[in-house]
Amino acid sequence: MLHTSTNLTSAQSIVDVLQAVIEKSAAHIASWATDEDQTVAYDLASMSSAVAAAAELLRHGTGEEAEADLALVYAADVAADLSGRLTGREALWGVAPTELAGIADQVAAGRDPALLDRVAERVLASSEAGPRHLSEDLQLVRSTFRKFAEDRILPVAERIHREDEDIPAEIIEGLAEMGCFGLSIPAEYGGSAEGGADELLSMVVVTEELSQASLGAAGSLITRPEIIGTAIARGGTEEQKQRWLPGIAAGEKLCGVAVTEPDYGSDVAGVTTRAVRDGDDWVLTGVKTWCTFAGRANYLLVLARTNEDRTVGHRGLSLFVVEKPSFPGHEWSMAQEGGGTIEGRAIRTLGYRGMHSYEVRFDRWRVPATDLIGMDDGLGRGFYLQMQAFANARLQTAARAVGVMQSALGLAVDYTRERSVFGRPLAGYQLTRVKIARMAALVAACRAFAFSAARAVTANGGQLEASQVKQLACRAAEWVTREAQQLHGGYGYAEEYTVSRLFVDARVLSIFEGADEVLALRVIARQLTKA
Repeated sequence: MLHTSTNLTSAQSIVDVLQAVIEKSAAHIASWATDEDQTVAYDLASMSSAVAAAAELLRHGTGEEAEADLALVYAADVAADLSGRLTGREALWGVAPTELAGIADQVAAGRDPALLDRVAERVLASSEAGPRHLSEDLQLVRSTFRKFAEDRILPVAERIHREDEDIPAEIIEGLAEMGCFGLSIPAEYGGSAEGGADELLSMVVVTEELSQASLGAAGSLITRPEIIGTAIARGGTEEQKQRWLPGIAAGEKLCGVAVTEPDYGSDVAGVTTRAVRDGDDWVLTGVKTWCTFAGRANYLLVLARTNEDRTVGHRGLSLFVVEKPSFPGHEWSMAQEGGGTIEGRAIRTLGYRGMHSYEVRFDRWRVPATDLIGMDDGLGRGFYLQMQAFANARLQTAARAVGVMQSALGLAVDYTRERSVFGRPLAGYQLTRVKIARMAALVAACRAFAFSAARAVTANGGQLEASQVKQLACRAAEWVTREAQQLHGGYGYAEEYTVSRLFVDARVLSIFEGADEVLALRVIARQLTKA
């Protein structure tokens, strides 16, 4: 009990000081920085995400020794990171060189190899980062999807990755039967969302379990229904909701998103794909890229410029639902009477295989005016509807990252317990145990933050938190999978070992659904420093 009380107090002391530094620095940076001063703004945003996660890890626990230890380990790691970013730039941050001196003893306690060894001992015994504290209902959801992932996804995950195959229909059909695609769609339109405080938390729990088995073959299947379903639910007419949402919720209509363009990625407001009104139709022309699952999709959510006056920027953009047949494979095309065409070509990628990301070319493709989300009321609202939908997607992406990390942690535990080096198990070495403990603390912090952000977004807020946890968890997934791969030694570089797939899959997480730098500079830092 002595350890528990002391470590909780120490962790809280660290978090209190870190929060004060972030608040003080945000106010100072707001007083001098411009959009050109990106270095300090990026560090402020990144550290704010880590500090917020440290606070949530403290709140998430019940005060037991294992959780107190994890909270102190993570808080101390965050303090050490912040100290490094402050050194030599204190004046830019608006803090004194001694700002963290008052918590030096607590940070030292959190970085003590003896504490890390104690954390590692528990993780090595359980393969878990820490308790989740889920309700009975959510625990049932978790166990149900875990079993599905183990029985139906894991046996084919490696083959899909190595051969860059399509996701088998039986996985999609199985998840549809379990209601996986309607988790955030209102119950009145065939989904399971009824407005409860934990409705997005259910999505987070499901996503983590599926992503543990495979990011590309299962964990990402929910993302596109989340984006398109949210956009329709918030901006569509009643007729459109009735027409589109039930099929999405049932998994009968698969979804893709066509927003990014070859010259406009995170700068969504600059898109050039045009939609020109012609009688009862809109005519789409332009090229989209990184359209994940666009081949198999029946509905493509397309962001296009409906106002040719480019000076109005994002206010000239609207969202369309383009209906199409589902195509397997890596290339597809379709044509209309009158000459309109759509062509799709899959982009070969390092990882994240199974979903396939396409370049999609629209050439005079006619879309009924009734397929513009919101119809006349939706003109010029595409950017706003998409940004609202992307809050859910960022939260879901954070859950994907946690699932990948948890899988990597479990594999690292299994391997280091079984592998002997110089006559003793790899798990018996101090450095191995330190790595395992720090990995677990990071996974636990990201998970706790994802749970908290889910509740915030459900309560019609949480835009900042969703962006922070997405930015943090996705960067963390790269480090955790890298460490897990390193612990496997040469075998970690072999495709026959799952950890190599996790490593290349994790790399995409900081790029899509809001690139790391863009989230930090244009979302998180701006909200922290706004007057």
